[in-house]
Amino acid sequence: MLAKRIIPCLDVKDGRVVKGTNFTGLRDVEDPVALAERYGACGADELVFYDITASAEGRKLFTDILRRVAERLFIPLTVGGGINSLDDFDAVLKCGADKVSVNSGAVKDPSLIKAAAKKYGDQCVVLSMDVKRVSGRYEVFAKGGRERTGIEAGAWARFGEEHGAGEIVLNSIDTDGVKGGFDIEMLADVTGGLHIPVVASGGAGCIKDFVELFKNTDADAGLGASVFHFGTVGIAELKRELKRNGTEVRL
Repeated sequence: MLAKRIIPCLDVKDGRVVKGTNFTGLRDVEDPVALAERYGACGADELVFYDITASAEGRKLFTDILRRVAERLFIPLTVGGGINSLDDFDAVLKCGADKVSVNSGAVKDPSLIKAAAKKYGDQCVVLSMDVKRVSGRYEVFAKGGRERTGIEAGAWARFGEEHGAGEIVLNSIDTDGVKGGFDIEMLADVTGGLHIPVVASGGAGCIKDFVELFKNTDADAGLGASVFHFGTVGIAELKRELKRNGTEVRL
C-alpha cells in the first residue's frame, strides 16, 4: 500500500501567504519562504505553492519568491499560477519546482496538458481543478474561482488523465476555508474511476477530517492550508493519529 501524503498549501498574493474562505476574504498569514522552510522540517510530504492571482491578473508567476522557497526545501514542490504555455512550465521547473500545476491555462488551451506531458513527463503535470456545485452539477471554475467555465468536472478530470496529467488536485470551492471537512461527496463523484493520484483540497479543520478522508475515499493525499498555518493541527501529530487509525503514512 502506498503511503498517503500530507501536503500544506501556500496561497501567495503580493509576495505573502494568504488564506480566505470560499476563495474570498483573504487575510495575511506569513512570509512564504519562512513558512515553506518550517513545513519542510516538520514532516510534510510535499508542498504546494500557488500564485493565486497570476491568472486573474494576466501576469507571470512570481519566480523570485518561488526560487527562494525552492532553495530551502528538500521535499517535492508543486507550483501553479499563471501557467499558460510550455515556456511557463520551463520557467517554473528551472526555479526548482518538481511538478507544475495547471488550471486556467489548461481550460483556455486543453492541448497544453498533452504537450507538457510529452515534453516533461506525466509525473510533472498536475491538473488543478477549482470546482463548485452549480444547478445540481459540479462545474469547473477558472482564474482563482472567479470565472465559470461551463465544464463538467468529472469529464474534465477524465480528459486530464487521458491526455497525460499525472495527478489531479481537486479543490472544492464550496468547502474551502470552512473547516467542516473535505468534500467527500464531490471527491467520489468527480474522481471516481480515475487511475492517477488524486489530492483532496478544501475543508480540512481538524485531524478527524483527514481520518475521514482516507477512510471514505480513495484520495492519495490531503491538502491543507489554514489548518496547518495557524497551528490547529500539527503534521507530526496528524500522521501519528492517521497511523493509529490504519492509514499508511510516512512518519
